[in-house]
Amino acid sequence: MKEPRKDAPEIPESIPTTVTLEEFLENDVPGYEYIDGKLVLKTPPERHLPIPTTMTAEEFLENDVPGYEYAKGELIPMSPATRRHGKISAKVIWHLSSHVYENGLGELYTAETIFQVGDRMMKPDVAFVSTAHLDVDEDKTFPIPPDLAIEVISPTDVHYRIVRKVFDYLEAGTRLVWVLDPVAKSVTVYRSDNDIEILTHEATLTGEDVVPGFTCPVGQLFE
Repeated sequence: MKEPRKDAPEIPESIPTTVTLEEFLENDVPGYEYIDGKLVLKTPPERHLPIPTTMTAEEFLENDVPGYEYAKGELIPMSPATRRHGKISAKVIWHLSSHVYENGLGELYTAETIFQVGDRMMKPDVAFVSTAHLDVDEDKTFPIPPDLAIEVISPTDVHYRIVRKVFDYLEAGTRLVWVLDPVAKSVTVYRSDNDIEILTHEATLTGEDVVPGFTCPVGQLFE
């Protein structure tokens, strides 16, 4: 497996600056965007790029690589979980768990649980699997995608990679995907490639027919 260069210079993902938005527009800085008084790197640093590997999907399942997912001959680095990321993931589980277990709907799983999603091996931040799909070996990874996949956006996540994961889930049979944005305090609900809804802070998130009866104010997930 190819390792990132250990002597590679550290590339800052954001740089505080005294440049105003107007000055940035007049004197564009190649490779950077301007967000809230910072220059933010548009291209992810090397440590966030996929790493080509000769490992097969079967070998990845047998020899899990912590912090990575697998897709088509590449190890895909997972963004490190920040304090906010972990807090939101825990709140999602807390809100879902009582409803799921009290009603015998299925099981919830945390990050690092591997699901086979088409030809990818994915580790959603939170996953729900219905009772009907739990007849698999508990000592092995899931050979199927979750019924509900939940991803919490991290500061170092690459947008196109998040969207690619969402559509891979849906194409493989996941019935519902929630993407939580800690900055916007919103949840994007994906039901299919042409049925997408953004729920803002004051809206109510529901489990629809995937987690029947579950409801939660979106704002409570970000408190």
